[in-house]
Amino acid sequence: MGPRDGAGMIPAAYHRPESIPQALQVLAAGESARNARFIAGGTNLLDLMKLQVTTPAALVDINRLPLDAIEQRDDGGLRLGATARNADTAWHPLVERDYPLLSAAMLAAASPQIRNMASNGGNLLQRTRCTYFYDRATPCNKREPGSGCSAIGGLTRHHAILGASEHCIATHPSDMCVALAALDATVHVASVRGERSIPFLDFHRLPGDIPHIDSTLEADELILRIELPPATQYAAHRAYLKIRERLSYAFALVSVAAALDLDEDGSIRSARLALGGVAHKPWRSLEAESLLAGAKPSPATFALAADRLLKGAVSQGQNAFKIPLAHRAIVRALETAAKGTVINQEDAA
Repeated sequence: MGPRDGAGMIPAAYHRPESIPQALQVLAAGESARNARFIAGGTNLLDLMKLQVTTPAALVDINRLPLDAIEQRDDGGLRLGATARNADTAWHPLVERDYPLLSAAMLAAASPQIRNMASNGGNLLQRTRCTYFYDRATPCNKREPGSGCSAIGGLTRHHAILGASEHCIATHPSDMCVALAALDATVHVASVRGERSIPFLDFHRLPGDIPHIDSTLEADELILRIELPPATQYAAHRAYLKIRERLSYAFALVSVAAALDLDEDGSIRSARLALGGVAHKPWRSLEAESLLAGAKPSPATFALAADRLLKGAVSQGQNAFKIPLAHRAIVRALETAAKGTVINQEDAA
C-alpha cells in the first residue's frame, strides 16, 4: 500500500484482536509485523500518522484486551494496566492515596480531553515533540537515521541539557514518566516468546548513535502493565513542579518529581528525585538521592543534590537558561516536598 496523491494518511491494515495471544501473533507473523503498531488511545500515534512521520503498515487495536485494571498488589504496591486511561489512573483512589506524586504529574500533563483518551502504556511510548522531528522538510536522525540533526545549531529552547549526543538533542515529553522514574516503577511486557519485566530506569534510552530507538521495548512486544513498589512513606512529602511557557496544555521546559521520607526528628531517611524536559529520557541520579539521605532539609543540602543531578549538563545555545532554571526548580521542589503542604505545584516560566 502506498501513499495517496496529495495530503493525508497512508492506509494501514487494521486488526482488533480479542485476546492478548491473538494481538501478539499479529506482530509475530506476516509482512505487516515488520511495521505494525499497537494502538489504544492514539493521542500521539494518530498525530504522527497524519503528518506521515510514522507510517505503520498495520494497526493492532488493543482496547478490547483485559489490560485496563488498576489494583493493589499483595505487598501494598500497585498495578497499572497498560490500557487504563491517564485520567482514570490519576483520579483512582489508590493512586491519590498512596502515590500522590504520580497523580500530580499526570494531572499536570496535556489537557483533560487528552488525559481522558491517552493510555498508560501509550504514555510511555510517546515520541519527542522536537519541532524538527515533526517537520519532514528538515533532516532528523530520529525520523530518518543518518540524515542529520537539524536541532543542533538551530532552535534549541526546548532541547536537552543532559544525555544528548551529536546525533540527537531531543527530549522526552512525558510527565507521567518522570514520576514513574522517581517511584522505581517496573514495566511488564509480553511477546510470543514470553513475558519479561523491565526496570523503569532501563526502559527509555539515551540517543547515542541510534536516536531513532526510544526504548528497550522490542518491536513485537506489548506493554501489559506498570507496577509500582510500596511508596506510602513518600506520600506526605512530595511535589511535582512543572515549569512551562503557559499553564495549559504545554510540555515542560523543566519538571521535577521530588519525594522525601522524613524521620521523626525531621531528617531525611530517603529521597526520590527525577527531572523531565531535560533529556531523551526521565533523568534520575541515585547519587544525588544518596546525598540527601541522613541530612536535614535545607536549601544548602538541596542545592548540593541539584548540583549532582545536573552534573554534566551542557547547553545547546538557546536553552542555556535551562541549567540554572533546573537547579532552582530542584531546590524549590525539594523545599515544597519537605513542607508537605502542596499536592500539585505548577508554575509558568
